[in-house]
Amino acid sequence: MKKMPKNAKSHGRQRGLRVVALFEGAKGGVVLLTGFGILALIHEDVHQVAEEIVRLLHINPARHYPRIFIDAATHVTDLQLWGLAASALCYAIVRFVEAYGLWRRMPWAEWFGLLTGGMYIPVELFEVMRGATWAKLGILVVNVGVVGYLALVLLQAKRK
Repeated sequence: MKKMPKNAKSHGRQRGLRVVALFEGAKGGVVLLTGFGILALIHEDVHQVAEEIVRLLHINPARHYPRIFIDAATHVTDLQLWGLAASALCYAIVRFVEAYGLWRRMPWAEWFGLLTGGMYIPVELFEVMRGATWAKLGILVVNVGVVGYLALVLLQAKRK
């Protein structure tokens, strides 16, 4: 087996970390946009909005899960919406900090990404065991892939 030149390995690792950084930044951006969407619901009839979403998605509002969604929307307060939007902002900040650190190859960012990504794996495994769907499996596989890649990068750095 041919040995790769040292700078080729480093370049490949940098590209891998940049892919992870873009992915984490994109997750932060999606959640931030979701938070702004939640803020737009303040002082609105959230029940009516929930019914419109169900109709827009062509889902039968009398079915179990759409009914739970619509009923839950009936009881949402403006304070809860502010709390959800603030939580979305905090999550987005964490993802943006991680993305920035990985992009700039800051050593702490690899550990930060490993820890913040790894803490979701037990929950994702539990959800898959409760009932496997393609979405749940996909999320688990992607997260395990990202966490595994960051662990590999950290192990290789430690060997140096």
